[in-house]
Amino acid sequence: MARKTPVSSNQDQLLEEFQALVRDTESLLQHSASLAGEQAEELREQIRSSLGRARGTLHSAEDAIQARGKAALEATEGYVQTHPWQTIGVAAAIGLLLGMLISRR
Repeated sequence: MARKTPVSSNQDQLLEEFQALVRDTESLLQHSASLAGEQAEELREQIRSSLGRARGTLHSAEDAIQARGKAALEATEGYVQTHPWQTIGVAAAIGLLLGMLISRR
């Protein structure tokens, strides 16, 4: 069973925020000709609010992705330092496999 990671959840939330932003923008465009004064300002404020939420979610997702990337990098470096010969063996096997695949063309 697939489990949702925090990054996946952030991506879903970000997508929802951008979809809401697009809907609000489309609504503003459709009604901008007929709205005046207070109604137009209310729609603009809704757009600003949606944009602010989308930006916040984007920054949160970016931070989460950077943290996961750093953790993966540290884990990889740690493994390579503790198991250098196994790492060389795996790299050689991957290189051999890629070489065989490329030579078939």
